[in-house]
Amino acid sequence: MNEKLKERIAALVKLGEQLRSDVEMDNVIARAASMNPWFTEEFCRKAMNAVIDRMLTAERLQQWLSRYEISEDDKPAKTVGIIMAGNLPLVGFHDFLCVYISGNNIRVKPSGKDEVLFPYIYEKLMQIDPMLRDRSSIIDRLKDFDAVIATGSNNTNRYFEYYFRDQPSILRKNRNSVAILTGSETDEELYGLADDIFMYFGFGCRNVSKLYVPQDYDITRLFPYFERYKWMHNHTKYMNNYDYNRTLLLMNSTIHLADEIIMIQENPAIGSPVSVLYFERYNDINSLSDSIISKKDDIQCIVSSKSIVSKDNIIDIVKFGYTQRPELWDYADNVDTLSFLFSLKS
Repeated sequence: MNEKLKERIAALVKLGEQLRSDVEMDNVIARAASMNPWFTEEFCRKAMNAVIDRMLTAERLQQWLSRYEISEDDKPAKTVGIIMAGNLPLVGFHDFLCVYISGNNIRVKPSGKDEVLFPYIYEKLMQIDPMLRDRSSIIDRLKDFDAVIATGSNNTNRYFEYYFRDQPSILRKNRNSVAILTGSETDEELYGLADDIFMYFGFGCRNVSKLYVPQDYDITRLFPYFERYKWMHNHTKYMNNYDYNRTLLLMNSTIHLADEIIMIQENPAIGSPVSVLYFERYNDINSLSDSIISKKDDIQCIVSSKSIVSKDNIIDIVKFGYTQRPELWDYADNVDTLSFLFSLKS
């Protein structure tokens, strides 16, 4: 490991320490929440704590980087453009972190939905590592780059594929996560499932949008575990989605179950609208595994208490309650971002 990489690791660890004790953090989070109603203070704080505790500690950074053969040579840096999504607070930070740790130059186009949290962390890191000011910038329009990492919807991904067709790239589109229930889940696991479904209002690719349940499973038994998220009933934007989707289901006479904050509908699709949770019944767990693998390009994580399809290395198997606690090496779309970035300098 070369000295400059060690310095970058030390800078990230120091960043984590400063953020952990930052007396301004409450004000920063309040400002972020005031600018984007979907970024509640609770969710902003969860996102910030996830960055601090799971990405900016020496132990986790060393564990992450130990997976790679990193050249001792400090080869010329490339310029990498990052187009960040804005569906979750700080959702683009991991991409920034990867480019920073790789030693490449950085051009960041943040989402207009996340105009407070990332710039705040970015400024903090530049104070710790002044060299970052010369090798990075926040921009409005991406230009003069050698490679790109872009995250967006399925529609914007088609634009990305055309516009960045001549550059090395990682281009991400919509994905969702699913959970497989067997009927033997503990209370703790089902409370964890509620987090997997509702955290960040379900906007993330790691949020569970679809359940697979046994044929005789009573889906109504899940409602009590969702009680902790009843506060969403008072969230105007979330309830606008709820009312709209409930109206559609009622107008179309679509069979569904509902409580104050969610509708559960039997549907073979993977991705469900905000405030709607799809489910599908299965007979045989092995056949179900094969079916899920066939849909791997639409799935980010599989949540299960069992080692189902554990031999498949493309889709994560995640414990209940852990979808929004990814490690540094849990890459979006299961594409190793850091390997991609190291290869640019080879």
